[in-house]
Amino acid sequence: MPAAQNQIKELEVKAKLIRRLIIQMIAKAGSGHPGGSLSATDLITVLFFSVLKYDPKNPKWPERDRFHMSKGHCCPLWYALLAEAGYFPKDKLMTLRQLGSLLQGHPDKRTPGVEVSSGSLGQGLSVALGMSLAAKVDKKDYRIYVLLGDGEIQEGNIWEAAMAASHYKCSNICAILDYNGFQIDGAVKDIMSLEPLADKWKAFGWHTITINGHDIQQILDAYAEAKTIKDKPVIIIARTVKGKGVSFMENTVDFHGRAPTKDETEKALKELE
Repeated sequence: MPAAQNQIKELEVKAKLIRRLIIQMIAKAGSGHPGGSLSATDLITVLFFSVLKYDPKNPKWPERDRFHMSKGHCCPLWYALLAEAGYFPKDKLMTLRQLGSLLQGHPDKRTPGVEVSSGSLGQGLSVALGMSLAAKVDKKDYRIYVLLGDGEIQEGNIWEAAMAASHYKCSNICAILDYNGFQIDGAVKDIMSLEPLADKWKAFGWHTITINGHDIQQILDAYAEAKTIKDKPVIIIARTVKGKGVSFMENTVDFHGRAPTKDETEKALKELE
């Protein structure tokens, strides 16, 4: 069902705010990963503010949905969302990557709202699988959402977890693939092509949804469809643009792991006004 235009507009405004925070945090830190943080912003902004069940005043609420960022280097996105959702004050965002900060360069479970430390690529789907099986044992109906990177799913551990999640009919798992086409060393298709990607996930027993990862309506529809699947795990394959929202960062590997200069920061923030 199409979302109301005001809901879509509110989510677009929220996503732009999150992108501004990502740029500001990484620029202040002088290091970080803007490209993949910006490409996944629309996907995870919609998740946090229209889908996910949580309580920032009670981060360990047993009935909460779980979110895990497997591609942990894109944590500036996660931190910005957590602050915007009320898990900690926004001024903490400018301590990114500082010694002693709650906001490390990869997610740490000391950070309010972070379930599990991450950053070693390929492990996140196994984490989601463990959460899923725990929910089944405890007879809980919370859902588990996990964000994967496209370069990351070249890891064999991902496919072991994919096979197991299908075997155990883990329909409470929704994986979200940020398919922006670039990894640290270049274009994914040149390093190790993933295609035919949807067919691979289907062959592993997953319900597969392919969308434009920057179309808010398509994102909302995908999350809604995922909740209707009762006999298998779901993956949303989201075609995205690396560095989305900042023209000189888009579709380039240069900003995979490089902070913008002062001039670049000013230009980026101007574009995100």
